[in-house]
Amino acid sequence: MLLSIISTAQIVRAQNETILFGKHNELIIDGQSGLFSIKHQQKIIIDHAYASFSTNQTLFTTGTYSSHQIKTEKINDRLLGKAIKVTLISTAAGKPTMRQLFYCYENQEFLITELEISGAALRTNYLAPLITQTAQLLTEGDVRSLFVPFDNDTFISYNAKPLSKQTNISAEIGAIYDNNSRQGLILGSLNHMTWKTGVKSAGQNASLKQLEIWAGYTDPAVTRDTMEHGYLRGNTISSPKMFVGYFSDWRDGMECYAKAGRLVEPPYIQPWMKATPVGWNSWGVIQDHLNYEKATQIVDFFDRKIPQFRNEDNTAYIDLDSYWDNMIKGGLSGDLSQLKAFVSYCQAKHLEPGVYWAPFADWGFRGNKDRIAEGSIYTFSEMWTKTAKGYHDIDGARALDPTHPGTRARIHYVINTLKDCGFKLIKIDFLGHAAAESTKFYDTTITTGMQAFRYGMEYLSDVLHHSMLTYAAISPSLATARYAHVRRIACDAFNTIDHSAYTLNSVSYGWWQTYLYDYIDADHLVFHQTNEGTHRARLISGLITGTIILGDDYTVHEDWHDQIIEWLQNPALKQVFHSGKAFRPVEGNTGTKSSTLFIRQDGENIYLAVFNFKKGPNHVVIDKHRLGLSPAETYQLSEILNHKTEILRTTLNITFEQEGAYLYRIHKK
Repeated sequence: MLLSIISTAQIVRAQNETILFGKHNELIIDGQSGLFSIKHQQKIIIDHAYASFSTNQTLFTTGTYSSHQIKTEKINDRLLGKAIKVTLISTAAGKPTMRQLFYCYENQEFLITELEISGAALRTNYLAPLITQTAQLLTEGDVRSLFVPFDNDTFISYNAKPLSKQTNISAEIGAIYDNNSRQGLILGSLNHMTWKTGVKSAGQNASLKQLEIWAGYTDPAVTRDTMEHGYLRGNTISSPKMFVGYFSDWRDGMECYAKAGRLVEPPYIQPWMKATPVGWNSWGVIQDHLNYEKATQIVDFFDRKIPQFRNEDNTAYIDLDSYWDNMIKGGLSGDLSQLKAFVSYCQAKHLEPGVYWAPFADWGFRGNKDRIAEGSIYTFSEMWTKTAKGYHDIDGARALDPTHPGTRARIHYVINTLKDCGFKLIKIDFLGHAAAESTKFYDTTITTGMQAFRYGMEYLSDVLHHSMLTYAAISPSLATARYAHVRRIACDAFNTIDHSAYTLNSVSYGWWQTYLYDYIDADHLVFHQTNEGTHRARLISGLITGTIILGDDYTVHEDWHDQIIEWLQNPALKQVFHSGKAFRPVEGNTGTKSSTLFIRQDGENIYLAVFNFKKGPNHVVIDKHRLGLSPAETYQLSEILNHKTEILRTTLNITFEQEGAYLYRIHKK
């Protein structure tokens, strides 16, 4: 955070301190006990909260300290505005000094807190700036505690769980909200370069008996780690900055969190200034059958059959996924003439060529251990990430240590070869392999998985040097935002209605990442061997996520092509993906399933997507109040793809004859 001090005067107190922030919020610190509380509209939402940390095998909490001092100062945070910075200093003989920092902003509905410890030769992998057994929402109805995955691997889903006595642990950000009133409490980490963060919650009705946000979280099923979080060492160690806010609409809170995150931890990569990406990727259907002939025929399909399916820059991307090496002979040091010819063929048709690579994954680890990594003098076995159980194996690949010189040399060689070929997009995959905790990294100054991830991703970005649109596939959900323009919101999705529903679960509860990245993406859209309703759902799932990347083998004509060709060149469709921003869910109580309604407002344009995931006839009820529309107005809903209209006065039943989706533009009638 960039801070400019506008007043250096500090006030030191030991009594209670109350600091206002936002419109109706208060931070209250008890100078005697060191406990703190947060109020919203004069009602307590977090009470008797404290901090905790461990060092050198000893656990400390606020209650173990006998002396507390409070310092306040006015600051001007050039990113988030004017604030009061409050420092709560806790000391005791023979114990590390504990500092709890709070940033209370005049014009923000959240505060930021962090925990800093100082002493001699500290060693920790646990810092918790906020723990309480007493917290609550101000309304009681359908209360949910949201599980947010650390990444998008293994077909993991978000889960809007009913709040219960069973502890829910969410990665990096947690949300506890009442779906009926939409009021909610949002807590999340704003920094992801050193720590993995967990948010723990449990309770009943609207009362929380357990609430904690801490740095040092690992779980084999979530962060993929098979060992504990790495340790930080030093005389002063800090947690990430943590976002804490209470919002009248939890969806506003999630978007506010994402926007704050992009400011506090801005992109390392140069932000994308061109139009919303659209195009095609080979993994949808062609997969390992990829070759030069098929790739150039796809280019011909775009050129001849869908010339109007382009973005505002009048282009589209033709992306070669895994098995593009079918088009080279003798490896990357061999004959690249076909690959270069493909690039030239794309460019001659005013299309942009794309390619794929997984920079931190070794797919051949079960073979010869003495294989020399491309562009290096090191064997792959020397480069493997070491863990407490041996190595980090997931998705059929073994993790490479991002700090190893062999990994760096390989990245330099491969990326520069692809740049020399002329590629303008790169899909980077299995990035979570770079974030694995390790017993020892090659660079011994790196001690945590997220430090290693930062090291590797910054180097990758430096070598790319703004030469390509960077698309992240399997990757950490939040930490990757510094290094990618586009991120796939979920795991692989292909052609069925169930695949669309799976993807849209991640949009339902992770749409807010549209404010962390330039774009989020619903994966390649495959229409092969399905019905028209499923085609509509698959296409609209892409539109409401942000981008459209096709995935079929268009070298073979199928009966459904004509309909897709018509839809893709519909001028109204181009208006929808112009902004590239994701739609937000109307409801947030679907567990691991998807919302059926999504809405987005672009200036005067309001769009509504309606889905039927049931395989057969169904109807979906639209309630004007839940959409946030004016109760005094009557609205006309115009469907984008079939041009049919509906009238919405108070409620409206949308009828489906089969699984599928509709996308409406809403007008006042």
